[in-house]
Amino acid sequence: MPLLYDLTKLTVGTTLRLGWRPRVEGLEHLPRHGGAILAGNHLSVADELFLVTAAPRHVTFWAKAEYFTGRGPGGWLNRRIVAGMGAIRVDRADGRAALRALDAAVPVLRAGGLVAVYPEGTRSPDGRLYRGRVGMTRLARDAEVPIIPVGVTGTAEVLPVDARLPRRHPVTLRFGPPIPVAERINGPRDIRTVTDEVMAAIQKLTGQEYVPRYAPTRES
Repeated sequence: MPLLYDLTKLTVGTTLRLGWRPRVEGLEHLPRHGGAILAGNHLSVADELFLVTAAPRHVTFWAKAEYFTGRGPGGWLNRRIVAGMGAIRVDRADGRAALRALDAAVPVLRAGGLVAVYPEGTRSPDGRLYRGRVGMTRLARDAEVPIIPVGVTGTAEVLPVDARLPRRHPVTLRFGPPIPVAERINGPRDIRTVTDEVMAAIQKLTGQEYVPRYAPTRES
């Protein structure tokens, strides 16, 4: 486990546990050993922090390329954080780069790691749950790991897009039963079917209204 990740769990994680007391359900669905994809809804940049706090194992995230190339003091800090947390770089504007980012996660999963994916591809602009992108399912097929749906509620109120400081609000994280993938994929239609099944499982955990189209990507 990366040192900065340990420090984050000790400092930020302790602060979140004591300050917000997030409710966590379904941890029994998280494997003690072995790889898996954690597929969650995405409401706020606080989602990752609460997931790190809740999960007893190291979770690898993707981070947009801008976090690795930012300038100034803020950019320097972002670079140190994403590198120290073991994040995988992804350029959302470059399709080939996005595919390479997916490929980079395969060894992590095959080695028994957990990788967090937000299949909507971006934060929800209005709190609803949008259609999932199939890269998550392709990754699970290639790495031969299951997908564990994760539903988070309350984080949009804790850290809204325009907020400078976090706010007090109840937060709940729910982990659903693992969804097997590799043995069910025989073609593109199966990939879409499994992806939709994962999104339905997330919607059941969160109670969000589902939107059968992709979320706009102007938000990060």
